[in-house]
Amino acid sequence: MSDSNATNSQTSDSTRENASESSLEDDVLVKKAKGGDEKAYKKLVDKYERALYFHILKMVKDREQVEDLVQEAFVKAFDNLNTYSTNYAFSTWLYRIATNNTIDYLRKKKLKTLSIDKPKKTRDGEMQMQLPDDSASTDRDIIKKQRKEIVQNAIEKLPEKYRKVIQLRHMEEKSYKEISDILDKPLGTVKAHIFRARELLYKALKDKRGRF
Repeated sequence: MSDSNATNSQTSDSTRENASESSLEDDVLVKKAKGGDEKAYKKLVDKYERALYFHILKMVKDREQVEDLVQEAFVKAFDNLNTYSTNYAFSTWLYRIATNNTIDYLRKKKLKTLSIDKPKKTRDGEMQMQLPDDSASTDRDIIKKQRKEIVQNAIEKLPEKYRKVIQLRHMEEKSYKEISDILDKPLGTVKAHIFRARELLYKALKDKRGRF
C-alpha cells in the first residue's frame, strides 16, 4: 500500500472513530436528558446549535427567523425524546425534525402570502379569484379567536421572566437584541429564556392541539 493510500485509510478510520465517539456521547446525553438532567440538554444544544443554524439557513434566508426555527427544533426534539431510538444517530433524528419544522414554516408562510386579490392569468386573460360568501369564514374567525385566547392564557401562566420575553418576542415582535436592551440582560440569557418559555408553552398546549 502506498504512503498516500495508507494516509487516506488512517484518516477514514479516524473519521469513523470520531463519528462513533460522537454518537456514543449523544446516547449518554440523551439518556441523562430523559431523566431531566438540564446540563445534558444544554450540552446537546451547544453541540448542534451552530450546525443546525446553517442547515436551516439554506432554506430560510431571514437570520432571525432561523434562530427561532432552531429553537423550535430543539423544543420539539426534547419534548419527543421518548420516541428517539438509539438505532439511529441523534444528529440525523434532530436534523429531520428541524427540516420538517422548517418545511412546515415555509408552507404556512407561502399560504399566508398568497394574494387572493391579485388577478390570475389564464388562457382567456386575467380573472379575479372569487371566494364563496358563506359561514365558513365566520367559523374560522371564531376558531382563530379561541386559539389566540388559549395561547394567551398559557403565556399568562408562565413564570414572569419567561412571560416577559415571549410577550416581547411574539406579541410585540421585538428582535433578540431589542429584548436584550429592554430587559438589560445578556443576549445569551434572553435566548435561553425564550427557549425555555417555548418549551413550557409547547408542553402546556400539547393536549389542546386538536383546537389549533
